[in-house]
Amino acid sequence: MSDAPLYGDVAEGPGEGRAVWLTAADGVRIRAAVWNAAGARGTVILLPGRTEYIEKYGRTAASLAAAGYATLSVDWRGQGLADRPLRDASVGHVGDFAEYQADMTALLAFAASAGLPQPWYLMAHSMGGCIGLRSLMRGIPVRAAVFSSPMWGIVLPKGAGPLVRVATTAARWVGLDHLRMPTTPKRTLVIDAPFAGNDLTTDAGMWDYMRAQAMAHPDLTLGGPSLGWMRAALRECAALAGLPSPPYPMLCGLGRLERIVEVQPIQDRVARWPGARLDLYDGAEHEVLMERPALRDAFVTRAVALFEANR
Repeated sequence: MSDAPLYGDVAEGPGEGRAVWLTAADGVRIRAAVWNAAGARGTVILLPGRTEYIEKYGRTAASLAAAGYATLSVDWRGQGLADRPLRDASVGHVGDFAEYQADMTALLAFAASAGLPQPWYLMAHSMGGCIGLRSLMRGIPVRAAVFSSPMWGIVLPKGAGPLVRVATTAARWVGLDHLRMPTTPKRTLVIDAPFAGNDLTTDAGMWDYMRAQAMAHPDLTLGGPSLGWMRAALRECAALAGLPSPPYPMLCGLGRLERIVEVQPIQDRVARWPGARLDLYDGAEHEVLMERPALRDAFVTRAVALFEANR
């Protein structure tokens, strides 16, 4: 383990953070970062979504620090500054979502060895919510879990589901699963797409925050997923749907304008998770933590209330 870069100039995290390189059991190098560990009331293990990176959650870490909590976050393999497996590093790729569990194991081992303040809690967005749910089913040592628009199903073009499943499986058979999914971008949308009509946030200030990060440090960014990633993601979502909910207190936040992940699997999961709560945010898109101040503050406040109730 050695020090890694942390781009504090764009993260706007709470004071001095620290980033380190970690090595998963299969030899892949990932990046982890901690903010506000000294004297904290506990640690929030924050799991980003696909294409995301640690710095994107600097403002969230600042909000959690104001409530007395440290934040530990990660660059998953294939994105951020972590190792990328393909020659074309703009393509997000894994062959199996079990690979992310290797990253999670390394992250939790670091949290323990660094003595990060306990109790620990989970906060996971989008793809991080898929990885986080599997981790909870493995029995990771957290007291409660908070999800933001978890990826328990993926929105595909109407009627395209069967074709996507066949195409992604065939790509694996013929050795082409490293290719980018058709119609997906080579670069991050926050650089190339306009704010108007985007499906991430309705807050222009947060859009500018994400865009400034991407422009200043393009090495953090990622384009569309590979055919292999899509196959693995669909398989993992289907596998998780057939399993019982884990025994943790849980809160889920979801924007009413959600267009990236499927809403029905979220509703189904919450309905069969004893004591779970689903909060719907009027006028919010996919990224509740990157939404207008009133919405993201409400979500963080409710998350902290769950943490405080489960100390």
